Amino acid sequence: MKKIFGGPAIVLDRSDINTDEIIPAKYLTEVTKEALKPYCLEDLKLEGFDAKGEKLKKARVIITRENFGCGSSREHAPWVFEVNDIHTVIAESYARIFRQNMFNCGMLAIELPKADIDALIAFEKEAKSDMDLQVKLQEQQLIARSNGREESFNFDISLFDKALVEAGGWVEYADARY
Repeated sequence: MKKIFGGPAIVLDRSDINTDEIIPAKYLTEVTKEALKPYCLEDLKLEGFDAKGEKLKKARVIITRENFGCGSSREHAPWVFEVNDIHTVIAESYARIFRQNMFNCGMLAIELPKADIDALIAFEKEAKSDMDLQVKLQEQQLIARSNGREESFNFDISLFDKALVEAGGWVEYADARY
């Protein structure tokens, strides 16, 4: 399945969102990724956020603050995003293992400076409507759109991480090369 790296975005305006908030530990005994689907961000406490709401169901991109994915090193955290068709997370920084798990699953973990995250969050608040993000991987550019407005942001990604994303993840990358 080809992954789409853009679409409707949801802002989680908080730092240090951990893997237990992304997918609670009580669900780690599930034997398929699909079984995780209804529990995405179930334990996240954030004013105005509804883990069962339409905004999260429509989201394909998450925008957040620093140290996203901290906590335990479980792969279940990226998996729950993957089965919910969220293939792009944009943050100031990530916990190292979470970030690598995203790329290993063929998903994007884009890091932007605080000023750009602030601008994206302000853009979404000012628009007072849904924000759509287009990801141009080859150009390493994000384009935010809402209510006829548009704003662009550039990002860096290593050649290896880009290759993992383009291949669909580590397993697909290795299968094609070894």
